[in-house]
Amino acid sequence: FLPDYIETVGIPMFDNGTSVFDVEQLLTEQVRQVFIGRGRYRVVSDEIAVDAVLEGSIDDINIVPASFSSDQQASRYIFTLTASIVFRDLTTDEVLWENPRLVFNDEYEVTSGGGNISSVSAFFGQRSNAVERVAQDFAQTVVSSILEAF
Repeated sequence: FLPDYIETVGIPMFDNGTSVFDVEQLLTEQVRQVFIGRGRYRVVSDEIAVDAVLEGSIDDINIVPASFSSDQQASRYIFTLTASIVFRDLTTDEVLWENPRLVFNDEYEVTSGGGNISSVSAFFGQRSNAVERVAQDFAQTVVSSILEAF
């Protein structure tokens, strides 16, 4: 648990330094939900009238082929997300926890297809599932690291 006087935690929208649209919204919301579920803290989406603030940035997302089919088409991809997090006590103005380089990975398969619309939709649907799995893992790790550091 955090110091007793920390009751309200601000978790503003994370910065997105990548070209992946809306990933910051998904990650921020997952962290907020896990924080709410893990403690006695009130979580708000800004830094006004809070005891502590959790700030984050998504610095990089890479998607690279991991395996190929017999006709040399990518069949499996590795999704890697790199972020930085700072949790600051605003009462004492000190950093309670930070990690400038959190790295999360997930793999997903691509259904084979002849380049038609349905296979492209399947690809992006699978990537979206990978982003959601990484977001859940990311949120659990960040919140556990912060709360278990005390």
